[in-house]
Amino acid sequence: MSDDEELSPPTPLNKPRCQDVRLVETAKSLDEGTIALLAGVGPLAIDAERASGFKYSQRAYLIQLHRRNAPILLVDPIAIAEDDPQAFTRLADSIAGIPWILHAATQDIPCLAELGLRPSKLIDTELAGRLLGLERVGLGSMVQELLSLALAKEHSAADWSTRPLPETWLNYAALDVDVLPELAERLLEELAAADKLSWAEQEFTHLLSFAPKPAKLDKWRGTSGLNTIRDERGYAVVRAVWQAREELGKKLDVSPGRLIPDSSLIELATSKPKTKGEMSANKKFAGRASRSYLDTWWAALNEGLKDLRPPEMRVKSDGIPNHRIWAHKHPLADARLQVLKEVMAKLSAENALPTENILTPDYMRQLAWNLEIVSEDDVRDFLSGCGARSWQIELVCREFSAGLADRPSAENQNSQAAEHEEL
Repeated sequence: MSDDEELSPPTPLNKPRCQDVRLVETAKSLDEGTIALLAGVGPLAIDAERASGFKYSQRAYLIQLHRRNAPILLVDPIAIAEDDPQAFTRLADSIAGIPWILHAATQDIPCLAELGLRPSKLIDTELAGRLLGLERVGLGSMVQELLSLALAKEHSAADWSTRPLPETWLNYAALDVDVLPELAERLLEELAAADKLSWAEQEFTHLLSFAPKPAKLDKWRGTSGLNTIRDERGYAVVRAVWQAREELGKKLDVSPGRLIPDSSLIELATSKPKTKGEMSANKKFAGRASRSYLDTWWAALNEGLKDLRPPEMRVKSDGIPNHRIWAHKHPLADARLQVLKEVMAKLSAENALPTENILTPDYMRQLAWNLEIVSEDDVRDFLSGCGARSWQIELVCREFSAGLADRPSAENQNSQAAEHEEL
């Protein structure tokens, strides 16, 4: 970027530059819009809007599609699926083979896959920005820095299940895909100039197999404030009320936290009201559905209080111990970890890359824990088995091995493992 570009103020972009923006609410209009997209050129910019924080599901409530020399389609997937369940199958077949442009692909791939839409090749503009070492990788920030455009982003946290969608929201949604083709082109140029294009291509290919992590069996243990509960009976109450809230949220398609917040679960587990009236009178037991579904919460509270098998307050980890205790309990692994962190910091500075993009932090911790892995070949094989990409392995392998060569090896691994079992 030239000095003039840096100093010139960004041009406000308050409406899409594409003059043909279509709200698509029927299968017929989607078929017609698809034909128009196929007449366009270049990759397909695609975005999805959900109702996170409002709805239980993570389904898409609006999908934006755009190619150069083609219209912007603002697609209502709910209305279209009701009109013709096969409409998205036809869309998927039509755009098969066209590369996608997404910003923060892992956020949108799952909800698009629910509709049968999956890319065969993609460009992730957020990830490209990270690989280039940009300090801010939000879409608005990147568009401003690289394209000198000021993008309106005031509706990013809206409830996109709202119908009809306000015109200002639709305008906002169209802006996202309006800029993506130009942004992607600029990023690919910058990646090539930085000799990072092959890295990016490996990362983009890796994203094609992305799938969300399976839900934890004890997801309720993530309740905010659970660490303040001091007895197993309180844990049983939290679990029972959390499960009741989850089931109700799913039934009503409402985000569970909008029914009653985590703080209300903790309050019930702490106060353990003796009667339904006492529960209702407790002002700390709050939330939009705290009184309208009082019977539900009362039943769940009693289920927790009478649970014959309350959950343990501490559970054994299936993985390696938390690295924060290594310095005290596992000094050999911690010494290796510090070496690897030093290498990562050096490589981060040399390559203008965030450390988490050089290598997934968990891979690094796994390597530090396995004391027998020292040689370059062993490091390479281990990281490959974890899922690291070739460019990442080539970048870190030699320096990791050199740093680990001066550290204690596997002779004390058995003692570390034994200590872990005792935790």
